[in-house]
Amino acid sequence: MNLLPISIVSFLFFLCLHSPFIAAATDDDLPTAYSVLQSFNFPVGILPKGVVSYDLDESTGKFHAYFNKSCSFALQGSYQLDYKSTISGYISENKLTKLTGVKVKVLFLWLNIVEVVRNGDELEFSVGITSANFAIDEFYESPQCGCGFDCDSIKENLGRNPFVSSV
Repeated sequence: MNLLPISIVSFLFFLCLHSPFIAAATDDDLPTAYSVLQSFNFPVGILPKGVVSYDLDESTGKFHAYFNKSCSFALQGSYQLDYKSTISGYISENKLTKLTGVKVKVLFLWLNIVEVVRNGDELEFSVGITSANFAIDEFYESPQCGCGFDCDSIKENLGRNPFVSSV
């Protein structure tokens, strides 16, 4: 009776369990929603900070991104943005389509952003009836829920007591 094949199988099994080169896939191994955006040639800043999870059907491009709660903030100019706790749509190279869960306030109207297309160094945001183009370098950093990109000045103002003189 030859025990050599059993020994080899046992050794290989042990090696697989303890090898640093073979690891089981976990949620920690998944790329972040922000790195997935980059893999489709989008800057991370089209998503605010705080995505807690996402799912992506790689065969169709259908995705969902999840926040703990809805997320609103203002950007320079007159734009107010609102992200629901779940946003969804389809992603492909340079294109986000059939978006749901993202709104922009223009003047007094809230409009759904339904598509984002990258054209070279510009991003075109469509609300269906019209669209607006922005330079891509405005989206290299993700805004923060509540304060957008102006969080430092909000923290400064919160730390000041208007009833106490600094003189």
